[in-house]
Amino acid sequence: MAHKTDIEIARAANKKPIQEIGAKLDIPSEALLPFGHDKAKISADFINSVQKNKDGKLILVTAINPTPAGEGKTTTTVGLGDGLNAIGKKTAICIREASLGPCFGMKGGAAGGGYAQVIPMEDMNLHFTGDFHAITSAHNLLSAMIDNHVYWGNSLQIDTRRIVWRRVLDMNDRALRQITTSLGGVTNGYPREAGFDITVASEVMAILCLAKDIDDLQSRLGDIIIAYRRDLSPVYCRDLKADGAMTVLLKDAVQPNLVQTLENNPAFVHGGPFANIAHGCNSIVATTTALKLADYVVTEAGFGADLGAEKFMNIKCRKAGLAPDAVVIVATVRAMKMNGGVAKENLDAEDVAAVERGCSNLGRHIENIKSFGVPAVVAINHFVKDTDAEVAVVKKYVESLGSEAILCKHWADGSKGTEDLAKRIVEIAESGASQFAPLYADDMPLFEKIETIASRIYRADEVLADQKIRDQLRQWEEAGYGNLPICMAKTQYSFSTDPNLRGAPTGHSVPVREVRLSAGAGFIVVITGAIMTMPGLPREPAAEVIRFNKAGEIEGLF
Repeated sequence: MAHKTDIEIARAANKKPIQEIGAKLDIPSEALLPFGHDKAKISADFINSVQKNKDGKLILVTAINPTPAGEGKTTTTVGLGDGLNAIGKKTAICIREASLGPCFGMKGGAAGGGYAQVIPMEDMNLHFTGDFHAITSAHNLLSAMIDNHVYWGNSLQIDTRRIVWRRVLDMNDRALRQITTSLGGVTNGYPREAGFDITVASEVMAILCLAKDIDDLQSRLGDIIIAYRRDLSPVYCRDLKADGAMTVLLKDAVQPNLVQTLENNPAFVHGGPFANIAHGCNSIVATTTALKLADYVVTEAGFGADLGAEKFMNIKCRKAGLAPDAVVIVATVRAMKMNGGVAKENLDAEDVAAVERGCSNLGRHIENIKSFGVPAVVAINHFVKDTDAEVAVVKKYVESLGSEAILCKHWADGSKGTEDLAKRIVEIAESGASQFAPLYADDMPLFEKIETIASRIYRADEVLADQKIRDQLRQWEEAGYGNLPICMAKTQYSFSTDPNLRGAPTGHSVPVREVRLSAGAGFIVVITGAIMTMPGLPREPAAEVIRFNKAGEIEGLF
């Protein structure tokens, strides 16, 4: 029997009106700004009104380093949320919005899969409620105002060689990484080099996800450093008077979106910074609001725990005063095999020895999560070809590290497949075992923070950075930015900066190519290895197969 595709399952779902979903969290219908019948934004007034409520328990879902075999982190987040609801816990999930770039590229969407999905799947993976378009517009308004200011006499004395604000687009387009602007004569301005990043790498995206409310949003937008003068003094967004108009463009985007899972449970989907080039977590507003409305909140952080979870702990939790009660690390038998050296085309054949060899990657992530003082459970996301012997190897390995692995079949069975995991998570969360602490103190020097992440999370021997980068970090410390956390931009495929180095490598070094100050978001971006802040499309992009079928339904999204 052929399995239904994710989009077929989503299309056949029994959706409830969004007001009914809001009612599960005691959100009155007048506090919902509906987008159609199945999506809504939650009003700021209502969010303010629940701030005195007690916080629920916070569960983070993360994963091993991704492989082409697939891990299913969002699928597990949704499955666990449904599972907790099924055992009687009032639960909301919080995930990020999908970027169009990967949808039309190679990664696909971000709404889960099988019978553990958030719906409406098509809308979520396409324009959704327009938040990313608003972020793109606000970002590029600032870009336009910078060049316009220079054109009309440059009273702020911006050094055009030192403009650090790039443009953004929510698409994978390598041709735009490095461009020349203002060609074509005097009326078009002063030619200079510029470039585009993908919208999810925009500092405006990070600010939207870290701001507490609309006033905080405007304040942070004003703090953005857009350029430097010849004397190296910074020029801020508020110097151009752009922060007010940018905030106006983001007035709806800052409100969290409410949708539902296939089992009609509430899901907050808001914000979407990538975890390999940005901080990889959904918005603080969505997470903190969910915690005021639900007994349990299940959220995720992008890619492997070396990126998303590290940033969740060191950036998001630090900024929002949050502390996770438990962490779920998602792994698959297939990914263990790939880490153990099996080629993708051979993953269906049983290979217990390869599973055993590949477990080192999982082990490293378990150790890292425990170093934050938070209890970790492994969720083995089950695939139909997994054998009992292979699953047993993973369970035994995880037990040898003093943790536990639980087999989860949510992809095929929805909440029934995560009941064991849900019960165990409740036990851990209720026990108060979490002793969360970030990895480094605010007042540690910036370069030492980078070294701390590199040595304790990546297990690198050294950080390679030339004098120019070290001097830049020192200048930022002198300017009062030394207490900011670090946001590493690194390949998601390995603990190292080499995407081909699987398993749990040691003895490697982390080369730092560039550092960027995100003064509005409140972190320093450290770009390592060959990571790109504007991805390219693959040889055969997913866009080639996305189309309407004869019934007028969308096909090809995954």
